[in-house]
Amino acid sequence: MNTVSPIRDKKQLEMMKMYLKGKSKRDYLMFMLGISSALRISDILKLKVEDIWNGKESKEFIYLNEKKTGKYKRFPITPNLEKAIKEYIKEYQPELKDYLFKSRKGENKPISRQQASGILSKAGEWVGINEPISSHSLRKTWGYWAYKSGFSLAIIMEVLNHSSISMTRKYLGITQEELDDVYMNLNL
Repeated sequence: MNTVSPIRDKKQLEMMKMYLKGKSKRDYLMFMLGISSALRISDILKLKVEDIWNGKESKEFIYLNEKKTGKYKRFPITPNLEKAIKEYIKEYQPELKDYLFKSRKGENKPISRQQASGILSKAGEWVGINEPISSHSLRKTWGYWAYKSGFSLAIIMEVLNHSSISMTRKYLGITQEELDDVYMNLNL
């Protein structure tokens, strides 16, 4: 499996949102959920409409047990994610028992991980991202921007369910230049 990267450029992140929103509200919501939750794609794809929507409005939190770790996870629906949910619901008017990222093949099944990665990879190419992008880039993007926003690696490690800070640092793709910047900006 190739190593994929987080989306490190805010302009490219915003362009990905625009591109996906213009193509499909379903794909846009998948992207927004990924960059807002730090979930793995396997957990995102198993979500049903009732997990995020109560029939009249967005829920306040999303609750689930992670597939890979079996650990319970709860996270809030952010304002940006709530907006994407409302746009999705308005356009598709899905049933509460439907998968959120329902395949268009007519069955009540979610799209596959490969389909999700293909959608995101194509969007990344359109935006001009030169590094490999796939569904796992969403989780890495959340972690990268949490780190860039000043959250400690210990908290990010906890959210990502990693076993060590060094694993989280490597996972986020923190470059030597970024480490050098710490020295230069601190300049004691």
